[in-house]
Amino acid sequence: DRAAPAGAVAAALGIEEVHARCTPEGKAALVRELRRGGARVAVVGDGVNDAAALAGADLGIAMGSGADVAIGAADLTLARGDIEVLVDAVRLARRTLGTIRANLAWAFGYNVVTVPLAMVGLLDPMVAAAAMSASSVFVVANSLRLRGWQPSGSRGRAHGTRGGKAVVR
Repeated sequence: DRAAPAGAVAAALGIEEVHARCTPEGKAALVRELRRGGARVAVVGDGVNDAAALAGADLGIAMGSGADVAIGAADLTLARGDIEVLVDAVRLARRTLGTIRANLAWAFGYNVVTVPLAMVGLLDPMVAAAAMSASSVFVVANSLRLRGWQPSGSRGRAHGTRGGKAVVR
């Protein structure tokens, strides 16, 4: 609700348009209007007055110290009251999506090359099986690199899910 923290987080995430100090009805209406216009909308809130906007947004982010109704309506809960961990959560999400894209590109490229070779008999079945296993190990190892991710500074770290929703501490 306060302009200063909202502006600071938006600047860190590269978000140009920020709305602060809105009524509950105004928040929900703004979310509907933005989504109708094709925008992807994220809402950060901690109280009962934020629940409708959190539920209507593409991404609802609740503060763990907030009202239970806000936490229930949100997709992501920041367990600590520090909104700055949101920047780390977004960075981790972007890195995760990059890893997923790289793994899909590798798997697609591998199959485009090896399946036709195996079909015409230019790739021995035993070699193809070993190569498939090696490809799977590569994808898993690439994904495991995410475990080494550290948040910037001494801030929070992603800690899995609770009730099907992400929790960041």
